[in-house]
Amino acid sequence: MSKKLQVFISSTYTDLLEERQAAVAAVLKAGHIPAGMELFSAADRSQLDTIRGWIEQSDVYMLILGGRYGSIEPDSGLSYTELEFNYAVELGKPLYAVVISEDGLNKKVRNGGPNVIERDHGLLLREFRRKVLSNISSFFEEPKDIRLAVFESLPDLSRRKELTGWVRGDQIVDTQPLVDEIKKLSDENSTLRAKLAQAGKQIEKKTEANNEYRDTVRILESKKIIFKAGLSSNSEDIKTSALNLFNAFHSSFMTGIDNSVGMSKLDKFLFYTVGPSLAILNLVDYQKVAGVAFQRCLATNKGKQFLAQLNLMELDRKQLEQSTAATSTPADKASSIPEATEGKMASVTESTQKPKRAARKKTP
Repeated sequence: MSKKLQVFISSTYTDLLEERQAAVAAVLKAGHIPAGMELFSAADRSQLDTIRGWIEQSDVYMLILGGRYGSIEPDSGLSYTELEFNYAVELGKPLYAVVISEDGLNKKVRNGGPNVIERDHGLLLREFRRKVLSNISSFFEEPKDIRLAVFESLPDLSRRKELTGWVRGDQIVDTQPLVDEIKKLSDENSTLRAKLAQAGKQIEKKTEANNEYRDTVRILESKKIIFKAGLSSNSEDIKTSALNLFNAFHSSFMTGIDNSVGMSKLDKFLFYTVGPSLAILNLVDYQKVAGVAFQRCLATNKGKQFLAQLNLMELDRKQLEQSTAATSTPADKASSIPEATEGKMASVTESTQKPKRAARKKTP
C-alpha cells in the first residue's frame, strides 16, 4: 500500500515565487502532496494559527530560505517564516531546508533587483540562517537545485514507518470484519471468565465444606467417651469416640431422644453424655417440646448432612476395600480388618436396635 506524504513548503513569498513553484512541481512529480501558504497571507495572528494547523497535519516540513527575512510578527519580533520553522521543530516534524547560496543571491539581484535582499532585518536573517543550517539543509543556486533536493530527500522520508501519510480509500483494508470478530471473541472471553469465576466459587465453597467436614470428624474422633457395660448387651466398658457413637446411634438422634420420665439408660446416656459433644458443633439441638415438661435432642440439618456425608465416605471406603481385597495377598487382607472398637460398636448397635423393634411389635 503506497502512501503519499503531505509536505508543507514554507518561505517568504514574493521573492521566491519561482523557487516555490519548482518545489511544488517536484513534490507532485515524486508522487506526494504539497501544502503551503499560497492561499494565505501570513500577516496576522489568525492566519498564523491556520498555517500552524496545516503544519500539524503535514508529514514533512520544507523550508526555502532566500535573501529576505519576511514580515515580522509583532508579539515575538520574529518573522512569520521563522515562527513556522520553530513550530515544526517544536512538533518534531521531519524537516529539511534549501538555503540560497551567495552566487544564487547575487544572480537574483541581477535579475530581480535589490528587492530580493533584506534591508531592515539583516541581523535577524543572519541568525535565522545560522539556525537553519545547523539542521538538515542544502544550498541552491537555481530552481533546478530545489527540484533535485526534493527528489533526494522524499524517498528516504517516505520509507519512515512513523510517517502515516495519505492513502487512497480503495487501498485501505476493510477492518470491520476483524473488529467484529475481535468483539465476538472478547464477548466469549468475558463469558468464559464469568463461568470460570463461578466455577471457582463453587470449588471454593465445596472445599470449605470438605474442610469443615474433616475438622468435624477430627474433633469428634478426639472426643473419647466410655460406653459403659450394661447400657445394652455389652458386657464390658467400651472406650470409643463421639464420632462412632453418633454414627452408631444415628437413628435415635434422627427421630429424637426425649428426657421424659422413665427414659432408658441408653437414651439417658445419649441425651446427657453424647448429645452435648454434638450440640457444640451444631450437629444436634436441644428443643423444648410444646405442652410437656421434657426436652428432645434432635439432629439438626447440619447433623443430617454430616451423617449423610459420613455414610457416603464409609461406602467409598468399603468399595475401595473390596476392590483392594480382590487383588491383595493374605497378608494384605489381614491388615484391612476393622478396629476392635468399631466392631464392638457395630455389635452393640445391632443388639440395641433389635430388641426395640421387637418391643414395638408387642405394643397394642
